[in-house]
Amino acid sequence: MTINAGGMGPLLQQMQAAAQQAGSGADNKASAAPTPSFAEALTHSIDRIDALKTDAMNAGKAYESGAPGVGLNNVMVDMAKADVATNMGIQVRNRVVNAYKDIMNMQV
Repeated sequence: MTINAGGMGPLLQQMQAAAQQAGSGADNKASAAPTPSFAEALTHSIDRIDALKTDAMNAGKAYESGAPGVGLNNVMVDMAKADVATNMGIQVRNRVVNAYKDIMNMQV
C-alpha cells in the first residue's frame, strides 16, 4: 500500500487541472466524470488522513496484543505514513489560511 502525498495527491491533481482549465479559457463540458468541488476533495483528503491514523493505531494495538502476522516493522511503517499524511495536511491547511489572509488583505 502506497500513500499518494499523504492522501493529498488527488487534491493536487484536481487543483492542477483547474489551473490548466483556467489558463486555457476553454470550457471542458465534454468530460465524462464530474469533477468534485474543492470542499469535497478536501473532505476526502481529511478522511484519508483519518483512515491512515486509525490503521496505524489498530496495527499498534494488534502488535501489543500479540496478534499473529503483525510485526513491529509494519506498525512503524503505518505510523510513519500517518505522520507524513498529518504533516502534509497541516501544511496544506497553513497555506490555505495564508492565501485566505492574503486575499482578505488585498485592497480593492
